[in-house]
Amino acid sequence: MSPRAKNASTRTARAARAFTRRTLLRGATAAATAAAMGPWVVRDAFSSSGEVHVIVWTGYLPNDLIADFTKATGIKAHVSPLGSNEELINKMKATKGRGFDVISPTLNRRGQWIDLKLTQPWDLKRINSLNNVEPSFINASQAWTWDGGQHHLPYAWGTEAISWRTDLWQSEYGQLSLGDLWIPEMKGKVQGRPHSTMAGIGRYLASIGELPPFEQAYKDEENMRKIWDGITRFAVEHKPWIKIFWNDHNSQKANFMQNGCVIGQTWDGPAIELMKEGKPVRYMAPKEGAFAWLDGLSMPVGAKNIPQAYALLDFIYTAQAGAQMVKASGYNSAVKNVADLLDEASKAAFQASYPGDALSRLWWWPDEPTWYASIRAEYRDKFVAA
Repeated sequence: MSPRAKNASTRTARAARAFTRRTLLRGATAAATAAAMGPWVVRDAFSSSGEVHVIVWTGYLPNDLIADFTKATGIKAHVSPLGSNEELINKMKATKGRGFDVISPTLNRRGQWIDLKLTQPWDLKRINSLNNVEPSFINASQAWTWDGGQHHLPYAWGTEAISWRTDLWQSEYGQLSLGDLWIPEMKGKVQGRPHSTMAGIGRYLASIGELPPFEQAYKDEENMRKIWDGITRFAVEHKPWIKIFWNDHNSQKANFMQNGCVIGQTWDGPAIELMKEGKPVRYMAPKEGAFAWLDGLSMPVGAKNIPQAYALLDFIYTAQAGAQMVKASGYNSAVKNVADLLDEASKAAFQASYPGDALSRLWWWPDEPTWYASIRAEYRDKFVAA
């Protein structure tokens, strides 16, 4: 991992740790102040007609937020849902960076986007509300600085951990483990995403002394293959435990409620949505620490509606807009003071998902260079085909 990428991971972790339960329980005075400063105040410089084309992760720009944006600015936002970083990269490669004005790559994919040369730097002076964003997240995104500017701005952070059907199985914080996917009683009942489930296996096996620390896989190809050979052996042996692989936000929910899964390694957002709906599903960080990531906003080289793209960022970087995103998606905003505006259900879900020292134990995905992603795909394919 490069020094810049390592520093970005450290800064991102520091920012997330600042988002504590105490933050969630701040008083109504701060909430009222933040609401008054929300997206209803839109500067005349950004009031315009036109359109903007955006591709973001499912739930990041909910319908009510987009309706408010159009009402305030006159700009129509066309939002396409995104299911994976690979999908985004393939779309941008196929169109040579055209078709969208704003995209949402994950911070740890920095190395791949440098090689692609399909994004352009932001003009930070054109985003008047940027000072509403948590400074540590801004600093983390500075790892995406090349060719004269910063190509990534933070938007949302979240985690991947363990979720399960509470009517069919029980666990508690401190006991819950990434290895619980592979206990005998879960055979044929597990959902997961192939490559990140394998990463979970790597971290679990490292925690019990059967593999070197998983972080070492990012050093070079020799270390990676040594670790991933061990991961793949375990994964293939335990393939009968997998009920179904998920590939996006909505499939994770369907797998629990319709497709017979009891446990899974999933994102926080889908499981938290189900929790808030009263479904018998729980999401929680395991004792090894939840995987964590920071998604951002970038402008492709082929963007056509540039003023409208800046208007969108200026609008969504407010506490009110951030709260709308959190309530709708179950993920977490990079904007300051959002917690003050959350409903009680969202606050309770956050506390239940990250009890005790869970926030201090988040495991941030390291920077992932192109060579790593390519080799990982080989191992993933072996697991899927087994």
